[in-house]
Amino acid sequence: MTTKIALALGSGAARGWSHIGVIQALAHLNIRPSIICGSSIGALVGAVHACGHLEQLTQWLERITWLDSVRLADFQLQKGGFISGTNLMNFLSRFIDIKRIEELPMPFVAVATNLITGQEVWLKEGSVVDAVRASIALPGVFTPVQNRDRWLIDGGLVNPVPISACRAMGADRVIAVNLNGDIVGKHFNPSHRTIPTDVNGSADWELLQQLLAIMPDSLKDRARPFLNKNKPETAGPGLFDVLAGAINIMQDRITRSRMAGDPPDVLIAPRLSHIELMGFDRASECIQAGYDATLAQKTQLELVLR
Repeated sequence: MTTKIALALGSGAARGWSHIGVIQALAHLNIRPSIICGSSIGALVGAVHACGHLEQLTQWLERITWLDSVRLADFQLQKGGFISGTNLMNFLSRFIDIKRIEELPMPFVAVATNLITGQEVWLKEGSVVDAVRASIALPGVFTPVQNRDRWLIDGGLVNPVPISACRAMGADRVIAVNLNGDIVGKHFNPSHRTIPTDVNGSADWELLQQLLAIMPDSLKDRARPFLNKNKPETAGPGLFDVLAGAINIMQDRITRSRMAGDPPDVLIAPRLSHIELMGFDRASECIQAGYDATLAQKTQLELVLR
C-alpha cells in the first residue's frame, strides 16, 4: 500500500516563501506529498503548488521589489484592517486557477480562525481563492473574511503548523514546516537590524511615510493625522516592531504547544529570524533557506519515509 505523505505548511508571513524551497528540495529527493494543509502563507503556497503553478510564482518572486509588493496592497482605514486584500487575491488568481478545492488534484486544507468563537476552521471545500484569503487574514493588516455566517481570520492564531489537519485527512506520515522556531526576540536584535536614534530615523516611521506616498488620495487626508500622532520621539519599538514581535511570540508558543501533543514525523525548520514579517521582497533568501533546511533533513526523511 502506498504511504500517504502530507505536508503541513506553517504560518509566518513573508518567511513563508521558504515553503517553495522546501517543496523544491523534496522533489529533488523524489518525495512528492499527496496531501497539503496550510496556515496563512502556508495555505497560499500550498494552493499554488496544488494548482501546478509554483514555478511561475517563483519566477515572479525572483523579480519582486518592496515597491511591487506594496502596490498590491489596497489600503483603507476601515473594516478591520489596513488592507482589503482584493488586489492581492486578483493578482494571485493567475497562479490559483483551479476554482474549487474539490477540483484540486490532491486533498487540500486551508486553516482559518473564527473571529467570534476562536474556533479553528478547516476549509476543505468551496473557492480556493476565498479559502486562502481567509487563512492569510492577519489581524490588523488584512480585513476579516465573511464565510457563511462567520468572520474568519488568520489560521496561524490557532494552528500555526497544521499537523492535526494532515492526520485527519488520512496521512500516514507528516512532514511539517515550522517558520517560527528561532524568531522570538530576534526582531529587536541589533545584529539583525539597526535602529536609528534620530527623531525622524525610525524604520517604522520611514515605512509609514512610504506607504503614505502611494496611498490613494482619498485616504491620505485621513492617514496623516494618525501618522503625525505616532511620529517617533525615541528609538524604542515602533508600531510594526510591536506587531511583529507580538505575532512572533504568539505563534512560537502555540506551535510549541501543539507540536508537543502532536509531533510530525519530520520537522523542517528554516532559519529565518533575519527576515522581517513583511519582507516579501526577500523571497530568494527564504526559498534558499527552505531548500537548505530540507536537504539537511535528508537522512531523517529517508529513514521515516522508506
